[in-house]
Amino acid sequence: MITDKNIEDFQRDGAVVIRGALMDWVDTMRAGVERNMSNPSQYASENAVSEGRFFDDYVNWTRIPEFERIVRESPVAKLAAQAMRSNTAQFFHDHVLVKEPGTPKPTPWHQDGPYYFVEGEQTASFWIPLDPVRDNSLRFIAGSHKWDRMVRPVSWADDSDFYEDKRDWLPVPDPDTNPGDMKVLEWEMEPGDAVIFDFRTAHGARGNFSPNRRRALSLRWIGDDARYVERPGRTSPPFPGHEMKAGHKLREDWFPVIWSTE
Repeated sequence: MITDKNIEDFQRDGAVVIRGALMDWVDTMRAGVERNMSNPSQYASENAVSEGRFFDDYVNWTRIPEFERIVRESPVAKLAAQAMRSNTAQFFHDHVLVKEPGTPKPTPWHQDGPYYFVEGEQTASFWIPLDPVRDNSLRFIAGSHKWDRMVRPVSWADDSDFYEDKRDWLPVPDPDTNPGDMKVLEWEMEPGDAVIFDFRTAHGARGNFSPNRRRALSLRWIGDDARYVERPGRTSPPFPGHEMKAGHKLREDWFPVIWSTE
């Protein structure tokens, strides 16, 4: 299901689309999203939209049985390991994102890495649409996972700094207004297609101006070299009480290794 060229593209660009990767699991994912939206967690957010609805929620896989089935039984863990060129695929967390019709709020350009308490060159996030996507697909800046600095993390609600520290972040990019030499990747997608991208790859999405909702499930994975890092504030997700120290591999009772070559 994943070719050598797919893996090379992922390693070079930081993002690649795999057609039909989870086609057989679409109904299961849709059922899980419906269950999640009807019973949101403490982390659920409506993202401060004035029109439409932009719902997201995460870290629900241990209480949403459909998500646990996807994590443990679908091909996604093996695909993640292959894309990362890792001997293992360790599950980090799930993330549901739903933009209802007529929701103009875009998803800001950002990298996921600065929001997380894990770093490494072997990371893989799956973005799997559960509805056809055209102009409201996820967009990526090719090669941004190799930038020497990370993009300033901001609150999606008001564009304020996510952390209080004033480290030397890159300004949030704007490849539409100031493209420079930035190359934007985006794909029209069908339910069950999957984009795999590195935690460090800058990405965003336009608002949903279509007459159809845009449901997506993201599944985040880490590989052999990923390690816990300290951040200057509450991370997203926060995972309170984990008791890990800088340089540790993530604890496997919370973040299980789902696939391994051994």
